[in-house]
Amino acid sequence: MKITLLGTGDAIGTPRIGCDCPQCTHAKSTGATRLRTSLLVENGGRHLLIDSSPDLRQQLLRCGSPHIDAVIWTHGHYDHFIGFGEFYRVQNIPPVFAAPPVLTYCSEVFRFLSFEKGAIDPYVPFDIFGITITLFVVKHPPAFTCGILFETEESRVGFTSDTNIDIPQQSLDLLGDLDLLLLDALVPSRIRISKHMNYLDACMLAGRLAPADFRCVHMSHMMPWDLPHTGKDGETFEFP
Repeated sequence: MKITLLGTGDAIGTPRIGCDCPQCTHAKSTGATRLRTSLLVENGGRHLLIDSSPDLRQQLLRCGSPHIDAVIWTHGHYDHFIGFGEFYRVQNIPPVFAAPPVLTYCSEVFRFLSFEKGAIDPYVPFDIFGITITLFVVKHPPAFTCGILFETEESRVGFTSDTNIDIPQQSLDLLGDLDLLLLDALVPSRIRISKHMNYLDACMLAGRLAPADFRCVHMSHMMPWDLPHTGKDGETFEFP
């Protein structure tokens, strides 16, 4: 299993339009980006897209234009699903899987497209492309939001999606013994956001769950580029 961070930014992205903060200035001078957060999961020659961000076209071009075989949506915020329209007249529209309320909401937006839909209940594992997927509920009020556990015979990877620190215990119980944990970390530790974790929250949760490695994603332009364990656009992780 191979996982690529297609984007590691928040809903606005970095550099932010019209911003001259140190992070955005660095981005514009070096070409570094934090595109909107999404993941590409590859296994057995198949490609699973986790969230279809507004930057999807750019993200897929950057990683070699892979054919997407299926999509999973974590929740119905525009920065996590609205790029699905980029598949129009590019490839056959891939099937989409999501928790029932997420699938209903996002599919209504794309009612002009014909595609296969699979409603997946949280905490009920399902298999796709040799990977066992388990959606788990997180807390990102008011949107119903799920994180994802990816399992093969050799590896376990967790992705919290957007959430604050109050993740249900039933969900946390799934996230032990991980090879990699990908965590929402919107803002620096000095700032509190009710809907998201900050950098300290993310690091503390990683400390509790003790994965072999972790990366912060869904980061705003306020997050310095050199903080430890912050993900980078295009970063890849390969597991046996």
